[in-house]
Amino acid sequence: MNNPTERVANNVPEAVSGEAAWYGRDMSRGTEWIHALTSEDIKEIDAALDAFHAGGLSMADISPDTFSLPRLSEKLGKILNEIINGRGFVLLRGMPVEKYGKADSAIAYLGIGAHLGSFRSQNAKGHLLGHVRDMGADIRNAKVRYYQTNRGLEYHTDSCDIVGLLCLQTSKSGGESRIASSVTIYNEMMARRPDLAVQLFHSFPTDRRGEIPEGMDPWFEVPVFNWHEGYFTTIYSGQYIRSAQENYPQARRLTQPEIDALQMLDDLTNDTDINLQMEFKVGDMQFLHNHQILHSRTDFEDWPELERRRHLLRLWVSPRTARPLPESFAARYGSLEPGNRGGIVVKDTRLNFTLEDI
Repeated sequence: MNNPTERVANNVPEAVSGEAAWYGRDMSRGTEWIHALTSEDIKEIDAALDAFHAGGLSMADISPDTFSLPRLSEKLGKILNEIINGRGFVLLRGMPVEKYGKADSAIAYLGIGAHLGSFRSQNAKGHLLGHVRDMGADIRNAKVRYYQTNRGLEYHTDSCDIVGLLCLQTSKSGGESRIASSVTIYNEMMARRPDLAVQLFHSFPTDRRGEIPEGMDPWFEVPVFNWHEGYFTTIYSGQYIRSAQENYPQARRLTQPEIDALQMLDDLTNDTDINLQMEFKVGDMQFLHNHQILHSRTDFEDWPELERRRHLLRLWVSPRTARPLPESFAARYGSLEPGNRGGIVVKDTRLNFTLEDI
């Protein structure tokens, strides 16, 4: 029992059951994960927007009290339960963004998000409302993140409990969202190669991409797979694990079994029986539970006209009813307190909302 891999193997389940252990081949045949806003829901949002403007409020004032959604909030409570205790994802369809325009769409999106949890900073600039679009950034720059390009994204999780996307404009082609259950991937690895599955319970150095909290290393270490207080939780960014190996010689070197385990995880995410692909429509809102959903995006070709280019608004949210997280998450999440954890904060970060993706 002195071997750490043996100790891990004796303390994790052989498989994790429940709604979170889904397969894309099954989800693609149904629509139970799609929720449509009704005309009554839209009327409530309209009324909340009117009250917001009449009160002279700013985005920083948005809360469940200041953006009241009496009936829709009940639906959002059920959706939140699906996200954190069920399959781990939903698509909420029908935000009338063409009617609202960018500013009111952002306010309405923040109002809906406030009923799910607290907003978390998405970058060193402290943006609580993120913008996902091609900014022509050079990914070779250590401070550039992949969502600022038109490149496809590898499967990964974000550094928060829940990530949400609202589609304002679609691309000319491509850019489909792809998601996979990390619970299903764990089950498949344990069934096929348990020797590799347990490798992912080791701590992996992961690049912070230049967003370094004061007193911290330019990378953090956290296990990809975690079994804590009866919950199976995943945190993963293979691109940033690799860049930590490339950019920081002082970071722990990965073993060959660990490298093989990461490769198997990546291979499984790309299995079309396991993953689910969805194409965003304008007004779609996708919410994912990072602890059990890996997400990615295909390459996309954008429109030549600036005003038509693909544009998603993003939220990072921490619900008060979130699951407990292991202590190792503190290296990335800061506080582990539900409702007050996750996000990126460095020395000069000032939390703010912006309608411009700067």
